[in-house]
Amino acid sequence: MASVVSMAVPHDSAAAHRRSEARIAWMLVLPAITLLFLFVLLPVAAVVVLGFTDFELGYGKFRFVGLENYAHLITDRTFRKSLWNTTVYTAIVAPVSILLGLGIAMLIESETAARSFFRTAYFLPVASLIVAMATVWQYMFHPTIGPINALLALAGLPGPNWLGSSGTVLYSLSIIGVWQSAGFNMVLFLAGLTAIPRELYAAAEVDGARSSFDRFLLVTWPMLGPTTLFVITISITNAVKVFETVKTLTEGGPNKASEVLLFTIYQEGFVYLRVGYASAMTVVFLLILVVLMFLQYRILDRRVHYT
Repeated sequence: MASVVSMAVPHDSAAAHRRSEARIAWMLVLPAITLLFLFVLLPVAAVVVLGFTDFELGYGKFRFVGLENYAHLITDRTFRKSLWNTTVYTAIVAPVSILLGLGIAMLIESETAARSFFRTAYFLPVASLIVAMATVWQYMFHPTIGPINALLALAGLPGPNWLGSSGTVLYSLSIIGVWQSAGFNMVLFLAGLTAIPRELYAAAEVDGARSSFDRFLLVTWPMLGPTTLFVITISITNAVKVFETVKTLTEGGPNKASEVLLFTIYQEGFVYLRVGYASAMTVVFLLILVVLMFLQYRILDRRVHYT
């Protein structure tokens, strides 16, 4: 009988200890869960609900309109134009900034004397406020006194009105986007490059990979798979979320040639005060991000594991 009691006491004590650890764990994680609910889940739920209403700021009443806002999006020329501009911008900025960031990272990795200097210099655009740099970019793209057109004039080429022409404004903003994103991608690729064991390069050279390009294909690129997946995800997400450069430099003009999705949402919600319609746009924007992330992880992650 005593042995049975002695066996039961440790078991009850272990169960009580596990319950105590569970309570402590919940107490530690409760602040994070509360903040997540208040600042992420609750606002997203509010946006989804408002997307089914005709709510406007300044009016006390609103009514549920069902899918009317989403039906209007299909025929809204401004929304379709901003969606197309966002797609073109992302298609330019994301791949160019990824390739440029990888190239700069490999050059800095091979540099021994001034590695810290170049790393800091290329990362400065990431730390710079784009609003503060807007004046500099406006000067550089100025059609008459800008240095870019001055260089083109020296080569005998006519300089366009970069930010004032419908045919060039989106490409001008894309140049700024690449300038701003390449440094961040460089830092991520540098972290991936420094994690590659040097012995792999020696082994590849023994196996016949004499040139730098062969070593890149055999060692560097496969080992950078997880880093590349992360960089692609971050680059596409940041490109789709472009707003500051458009708001600061062009206000969506000329003739909506540079109006992107977030700027259209801003205009509808905070200028025209049509919060319900802006919320429907926001839901579509969030769905686009979710689909992009899903496709990236389904397609690219398989390739990473395969390599």
